[in-house]
Amino acid sequence: MKPKARQAGIAEAIGQEGQMSVEALADRFGVSAETIRRDLAQLAEGGLVQKVHGGAKRLRLLSEGSFQERMTQNAAAKRIIAEKLLELVEPGDTLFIDTGSTTVIAADVLAPVGGFTVITNSLRIAQIFARADRGNRVFLLGGGFNSGNDQTVGPVALAQIAAFQADHALLTVAGFDVLAGATDADFDESQVARAMIENSDQVILLVDGSKIGRKAAFRVCPARRVDLLVTEDTPDPALQARLRAAEVAWR
Repeated sequence: MKPKARQAGIAEAIGQEGQMSVEALADRFGVSAETIRRDLAQLAEGGLVQKVHGGAKRLRLLSEGSFQERMTQNAAAKRIIAEKLLELVEPGDTLFIDTGSTTVIAADVLAPVGGFTVITNSLRIAQIFARADRGNRVFLLGGGFNSGNDQTVGPVALAQIAAFQADHALLTVAGFDVLAGATDADFDESQVARAMIENSDQVILLVDGSKIGRKAAFRVCPARRVDLLVTEDTPDPALQARLRAAEVAWR
């Protein structure tokens, strides 16, 4: 069996069993324990399994806490990400901005600059740009209203997104992995992000370091569809190599 096929089989077996030891995997696939350890290292690097002592276990998909909880998590990192946007967008640009704690902080940073046209499904973000009184034009998408996140979602929101074309889509997600791509923990939010991607010239993903290498249940886009990954720190050399292979720039 070729290594890629064996590794796919290993990932499937661990997904079914929940957790397996190196010895059990070696017996099942008829290879040495050392070969299995190398396979598990590659699978873990790709975000497909989680290594544990003596074996590996199924990678648990992310869930998210309340919006208020997320606003306090990694707030300093999110502020650094937001401030990097000052060099990436400029007055006159049209921006899709989806709902998220990172994008709310980004709105706080960008709104005082002024001169943006903003299309968003987030009531909070719409209010931040409108109240800045700096010549921002704001379009709040309609649709079903989710009071927990103060956002609109669903078919009406998706249909309205199709009426716009933006220079940039500023998006935040629950997880980003080079193999799995950008993923979200909420189906409706993932659909809004996908629609914004389809109607923008550049996709800018705002992701703090805690979300890199992690996966959630709902696919937003493959890594290759992301033009620019903005995070608080410079990616380590291994991640840089994977991003380069996927043709994803970073800041």
